[in-house]
Amino acid sequence: MDGRAEDGGRVYQASGDQHISEHHHHHHAGREPVSDTPDSVRRPMVGRPPVVLRDRAEVLERLRESAASDRGCDIHVLHGMGGCGKTAVAYDFFRTATEEFGRVGLWVNASDRASLRAGMLAVAADRGAGDGELLAVRNGFRPAADLVWDYLDRSAEPWLLVLDNADDPAILRDGSWLRTSPRGIVVVTTRRAAAHWWPGAQLQHIGVLPREDAARVLCDLAPQSGTMEQAAEIADRLGRLPLALTLAGGFLSHQLIDPWSMEVYGRRLDEGERVELIDQGADALDEEDPRHLVGRTWQLSLDSFEAHGLPEAVALLRLLARLAPEPLPLSVLNSPEVGDVLPRARIETALRALLDHSLTELVDAGVRCVRCHGVLLDSVAAATPREGLAVLDATAIRLLDAAVPTVPDAGPYEPRLRLLAPHALALLRRVADDPSAAADALSVATRLSVALHRTGDYPSAWETVRAAAVLAEPRLGPEHRLVLAARSREGRALFRLGRYAEAEPLLRSVRAVQERLFGADDPDTLDTCHGLQLVLGNVGRREEALTLLRRTVAGRRAVLGPSHPLTLRSRASLLVILSASELTTEDDGTLLSLPQECARHLGPDHTVTLGARHNHAWALYVLGRIEAADEEIRLVTEEYDRRFGPDYPIALSARQLLARTRSALGHPDEGAELMADVVARRERALGADHPFTAASRGLLRELRGDGRADGDAAPS
Repeated sequence: MDGRAEDGGRVYQASGDQHISEHHHHHHAGREPVSDTPDSVRRPMVGRPPVVLRDRAEVLERLRESAASDRGCDIHVLHGMGGCGKTAVAYDFFRTATEEFGRVGLWVNASDRASLRAGMLAVAADRGAGDGELLAVRNGFRPAADLVWDYLDRSAEPWLLVLDNADDPAILRDGSWLRTSPRGIVVVTTRRAAAHWWPGAQLQHIGVLPREDAARVLCDLAPQSGTMEQAAEIADRLGRLPLALTLAGGFLSHQLIDPWSMEVYGRRLDEGERVELIDQGADALDEEDPRHLVGRTWQLSLDSFEAHGLPEAVALLRLLARLAPEPLPLSVLNSPEVGDVLPRARIETALRALLDHSLTELVDAGVRCVRCHGVLLDSVAAATPREGLAVLDATAIRLLDAAVPTVPDAGPYEPRLRLLAPHALALLRRVADDPSAAADALSVATRLSVALHRTGDYPSAWETVRAAAVLAEPRLGPEHRLVLAARSREGRALFRLGRYAEAEPLLRSVRAVQERLFGADDPDTLDTCHGLQLVLGNVGRREEALTLLRRTVAGRRAVLGPSHPLTLRSRASLLVILSASELTTEDDGTLLSLPQECARHLGPDHTVTLGARHNHAWALYVLGRIEAADEEIRLVTEEYDRRFGPDYPIALSARQLLARTRSALGHPDEGAELMADVVARRERALGADHPFTAASRGLLRELRGDGRADGDAAPS
């Protein structure tokens, strides 16, 4: 049989058995053959070494102790999210170990099987393995890892081996590549945080930088671009992530034609697509590595999820990217509302995958929470396909909606509510281009503000609803019903903060627009009307306040019905604004039986019923029925303390009235003691200059005989 070969082919012809081994190397014409063997294992393969390594002293000291000892057998795993500087720490230690401690430094890229295998075989060659032994490994006649570690164990010199970017620990485990040796130290950098991947290793978490050190990184890279304080402000915007700081510093230092200052850079971060701006700091002449770009580094983990059959982890991260880089209570995610994005039964699996890849972390913020880095969330949000955004946004809105009480009620401080506020605002920013979603998100944010208000957290209530209105108004318009409702709640919060001069004009302007658009008896108009009368009553304009309150009562009776909680609440407010003669004639003399009416319609334990009893005690005091007032307000105070705690604003108002009744009944020392406690608690909660605090101090002076009360605030 004849055969013919062409173009480098081979024909083998034999009469018996032959064993033939061939190695083919294919390459394009005109190019050098490509080898998977690394160019060097003696030099770290890093993109841009840090000018100065900041705030890693504690970790480096542990590594130095290991390098200084002769015990060997140490494995140090540096784990953390992409871009947090794990490789930079390993690089700095590599230099210390080789230059200071005389160790042989060996650096291997462990990001994939091929690179790891090629790099480790190069390590074996460096430590003395011969060509024949390496050929036997390549031909499958000898276990590769055994050969490498045999030569590492026999090394005449102590060594340091860095396995960089080992983000798939299964590669190390399956080949038994990760071992200990008495001759050396192993340092692994990885995003995988779960301890089960690293048995026997010392785990070192590498996180974001402290504020001052983050600012110094920017100043190290771009010293002429701005001050330390400006650098610190930019660092905060970048979440103090080392990769983002390095890119930002590179951008500022490399501009030639029209250099930006740090102030300009910070302003541009707030104006546009900040992920794209940050990545402009990458060196355009370097080979593009996704690990060196904030817009792409985390995509490696997402691709890994897809490859390993974990699409729900990708879905969960994209959902979290609609929210804020702040602690999110885990209970928010454990809801049926999540079903349109991923099965509820798979949330646990998805969350564990994100934790294992250092894409999120668990934190204790009074409740168990999950938190992601801001630049990470922006990067994921920018890369999310547009066709999936509507479902993600709708799901995020429903999750927050389910986490906020449907009808917020008075209650003690609830840390979970405050934790929801940044997420409601972040979601409003994400959905700014969708009017329907923006309206839904604003509705949730406003209701959240009401809930915060009713726990006595007035600063958070004001900040939340004010920011929500600012975000939604450009898209929905200043006269949208929900924007006006948000502005009304802003005015109510300003009143509770003692900022009457701001609350009054805001509530007046909102009420005027609501009356024009919706009518005087619209529920939203009446709500604003009720809020405005509170302000007027506390700045001495009693007659105008009483007129507004009577109008509110009449409107709510007509629209909501006489037994609605809001109608009864407004009627209860009459008890603290009317004079003694008016109290006996209002509502044909039936107003003084309001607590019984509330109990009949709402139940004796309803908050409105308790508030009516509180205000009824004030009315009894005004009428001179001191003993009855004292008995009622004592019971109310005890109930407030039990239900809400002694620092709750209404509890302090009730204790203030109790101080009055005790003094009026001939117990001035007891009254002064109660009043001193109220003053101290209001100073802590509201500040010394708040009108309520000033009024309480005035009453304390009066009860002590030091002078008359100046503007004592009536309960409301």
